[in-house]
Order: sequence, then structure tokens, then C-alpha cells
Amino acid sequence: MKTFFLSMAGAFAAMLVFILLMVSFIGLLIAGAANSAPPKPDNIVLSLDLNQEYPDQSPVGGLAAFSQTPGFIDLLTKLKAAETDDSVKGLYVRGAMTGVGSSRAEELSQAFHSFRDSGKFIIAHTQGTYGMSGPSALRSLTAADEIWIQPGTDLFATGVTFETEFLKGLFDKIDVTSEIYPFYEYKNAPNTYNETAYTEPHREAMTALAESIWNVSLSEMAADRGMPVETLREALESGPKTAQQVIDLKIMDKLGWPEEAEDAAKERAGKDAELVELAGYIPPSISLKAPLIAVVGGEGAIVTGGAEGGSPFSSPPAFASDAIARAILDAGDNEKVKAIVFRVDSPGGSPTASDQIWRAIKRVQEKGKPVVVSMGSLAASGGYYVSAGADYIMADRSTITGSIGIFGGKFALEGAFNKIGVTFDTVSVGGDFADAYGTGKFTESQEAEVKAWLKRGYDRFLGIVGDGRGMTYDQVNEVARGRVWSGEDAIDKGLVDEIGGFMDAIEKAKELGGVEADVTPRLTYYPRRKTGFEALESIFGVSEESAKVAYMLGTVANDDRMQVLLEELTAADAANAGQMMAVGPRIREH
Repeated sequence: MKTFFLSMAGAFAAMLVFILLMVSFIGLLIAGAANSAPPKPDNIVLSLDLNQEYPDQSPVGGLAAFSQTPGFIDLLTKLKAAETDDSVKGLYVRGAMTGVGSSRAEELSQAFHSFRDSGKFIIAHTQGTYGMSGPSALRSLTAADEIWIQPGTDLFATGVTFETEFLKGLFDKIDVTSEIYPFYEYKNAPNTYNETAYTEPHREAMTALAESIWNVSLSEMAADRGMPVETLREALESGPKTAQQVIDLKIMDKLGWPEEAEDAAKERAGKDAELVELAGYIPPSISLKAPLIAVVGGEGAIVTGGAEGGSPFSSPPAFASDAIARAILDAGDNEKVKAIVFRVDSPGGSPTASDQIWRAIKRVQEKGKPVVVSMGSLAASGGYYVSAGADYIMADRSTITGSIGIFGGKFALEGAFNKIGVTFDTVSVGGDFADAYGTGKFTESQEAEVKAWLKRGYDRFLGIVGDGRGMTYDQVNEVARGRVWSGEDAIDKGLVDEIGGFMDAIEKAKELGGVEADVTPRLTYYPRRKTGFEALESIFGVSEESAKVAYMLGTVANDDRMQVLLEELTAADAANAGQMMAVGPRIREH
């Protein structure tokens, strides 16, 4: 009996220790969140470090959701709101050491111009840009009033390069056969497996894309710096430039160190000015009576199913068809929502998942709710599929879009296994196609069936685009066939309605939703963003109410008397396990 009670005590001790450790951990997280909003200074300089990585949209799951990590579009909305905040005097930007992405640089430039037009200043500082990262690091800064560069550093902004790996040579060596069929010649993804170098259509498309992004970047940067485009082109295409050369060429304005540029920004803002990170800035509140614009966000690969992550330490899929379709439908059912902005940042994915999301858009349109798509860095293939049915599509000039095409098939692995002595034999019933996706190669009839299936998918894709864009099959096919386009070129091809970023899409949604131009709407996000407590509930499987009291329980866990009890129970557990114990008498001071 004594052994039984000691065993029970030991088990209870272990359970209690685990629970209290988890409670203390959660309590610390909650305490940090609760204490993260300092008093607002009278003179604020917002700060933005472009070396930090932000997702396009705020995460909806995992620890990132608990910490309320902002997305790139949140930074844009905060900066826009700061234009009417009298306490915000300016913005201090730390330039990226590598690229930020051409489309993102374009949207930052638009936001910076708008911010300056409101009467506020922007001072930027860079410690140089390194590596062949293209022009985006420089492009993200040129809209500033004043650009500083650290002495002794260099500027690399020497063009746009795409590099693609090809695996066919490796596959030939190990006897793997790629039976991946593209529809059609510009659908370049399978070339990685099927070719040893660029095909002519692949090279044609990538060259046109690179030229478009480079020319657009040069045009924008030259206009920002007040110099002829050809002058800037010659300067950048001639190779890396030292900090002093950058100043002499008037690409930037001052030599100086980060702390000097920061001090200059605070001095310009006025007495006792303080830096406040843009990510943590709380803009003035908008009236609850303001009209609602719903923002639905999809980022990453488009997959079927829900958006539940398997681990609390990893973000769940952000473009899961069940979650995004439901978000669109829920936004459409909200009578207070005037219009929906669908932010798409995706290289594509499952056609089935894309179809589900496309249909959700059609359903809300049938209820009279307009949908405006805002394309981020990528809205290609499935990313274009889900966009095609919208009432209006906006893209940055540097957005990569199109890729209206499809591919599929398999890798025949039998030869590779044979090389290491592994052989296969097959028993198959149910028709010729039953063993099509085995380790061997397709038969002629199986290959024909796979290609017919892919052709049906391609034709449906073109039909979706044609219906949404008011084009015939032949018109769509002419600009489809898997080819990617820049947003600049997609305008001419009829795939995009207007060049513009996320904030422009909000304005267009206001227009289509009947909201007056001078009215500031409230943005409501779908899928609904979780509070910190709700994120804890999904992470640890505890109720929201339990999370809210976790901090108080964490305080109890640190009480001296609780510590004594834990030590006593731990000692009993150790004794029961046959360990020698040397424990002195407990003395607790008052």
C-alpha cells in the first residue's frame, strides 16, 4: 500500500511539474503581449528595417499568430494610416543588404510617395547591397527624401538574373525517366526534369520577363532621383559602385553611419522625438460606423483541404482551399461588407483547390458583392486561376503572373532501382490504367490517357479565364500556353485591368462597393485573425478562458509554498525509484 501511494504521489508530482511549467511559459508569453504597448510619444519617427523578413499576409496559425506578426500588407495599411496621425512626423528606413523582391519594392515606393505627399519626411540608410540580388534593394529606397550610405561599402544593382537548375543529366545517369507533360511549350516548370538547358520558348519568356522588370525598375528609380534613365542605366550596368561613387553619381545623398542617419531623422521630427517600429505602431482608430471592406488573403502554394498546422512551431498552409473558400463565402455573407479585396501571392498549386476557390468568388458575386484581386509578388498558374473570375484585377508592374497552363505525369523509377539490385513485378486488375502510376514507364495507351486528362484540365483553365476576362478560347490560348508575364506586360495582354498595389485595390473596392472616395473604410480580415489568447488555444489545446487565467496561475506557480510542495513530492518520487536522497529539513523564512 505504501508503494502504491508513493507511486501515485510521484505520478502526481510529474504531472503537476509539467502543468506548472506550461502555465509559467504561457504566462510569460501573455505578460509579454500585455506589456507590449508603451505610451505614445508626442513626436514619432516610424522605423522600418527592410532586412527583417515579413510574410505577405499576417499568419493565421502557429506561434507567429500568437505573437501577432504583421504581414507586408499590414505595414502598408499602417503607413497609410500614419499619414493622418499628427504625432507621426516621418519614417526612418534601414535598407536591405539583399533584395526585397521587385514587386514589394514597387509597393513600398508607392507607399513612400503617398506618405511624403501627406507632408511627412523619409530618411533612408543603407550599408550597401551585396550579391547578385537585382535592383530591388535600391528600388525600395529611392522614393525617400534623403538616402544615406555607410562609408566603405558598395552598391550592387547590376540587373535582373534568373537561374534555373536542370536535372535531366542526373536522371540519365541514374536511369530515372521523367514523364512529366507540360501544356504547353511555355509551361516551364517541367523543364527542370525534362531538359538540360533552356528551351527556346523558356528562354524567350524568361528574357522578356527579366527585361520588363529591369526596365521598369530603372524608369522608377531614375524618376525618383531626378535623372535620365540612360544615365542611371549606364551607372548601374557598368558594375558595383563604391559609396563615394554612389554619392558622386547622385544616386544617393550622404555618407554616414546608421546612428547618424537615425539621429538626423529624430532631429528633423522635433524635440524628444522617439523611434517607433512600424510593425508595432498602433494607428488612430476608425469609427465603428465606417463601411467595411473585407480582405481575404492567400499566400504560398495552393492546396486542398483545411488550414490546420501539424506543429505549433510551424505555420499552417496559408492557401488551403477549404479555408480560403470559406473565408470568401463568410465575407460575402456579411451584410456590412461592401466589397472584398482578395490578396493573392502564390506560384500556384492544385487545380482542384483553385477551382474550389474560384467557385467561392462566383457565389459571392451572385449575391452582388464585388471582388477585387490584388496580386502580390506572384500570382501565377493556380494563382491566376483563383484570380480570373474577379470583377477587377490589379497587379504591380513587377508582379509575375499568367503561366496559364498545366502539367502532370510521373517519374519512372524502375531503372534506378534496378541499378542497385531492386526489381519489381506486378499483378494488376481493373483495366489497363490501373498500374499507370507504378515504378515503370507509361504504356502508349496510358500516356495517351494522361495527356487527355491534362488537356481537359488545360481547356477548363482557359474557359475560366475566358469567362472572367471576356475573351474567346483562342484569345486566351494565344497568351496562355503556360507563359509567364510581368504585370506590365499582362496589362497589354488583357490579363490584368490596372497597375496598382494593395492600397489601390482598397480604393477600387470602395468604388465598386459604393463607398464615397473621401471615406476611410474599416478593414476586416478573413480568415478571421486570431487574438493572442485564441492562438494559444489552437497551439496548446487549452480553452481561451484557460489561457486568460494562465498568467495568474503562473504567479501561483512561483509562490514559495508551492515550491516547497513540489520539492517534497519530487523527493518522494525519487525515493520510490530507489535513489539515495540527502535532503535537509525544510526551513521557510517569513
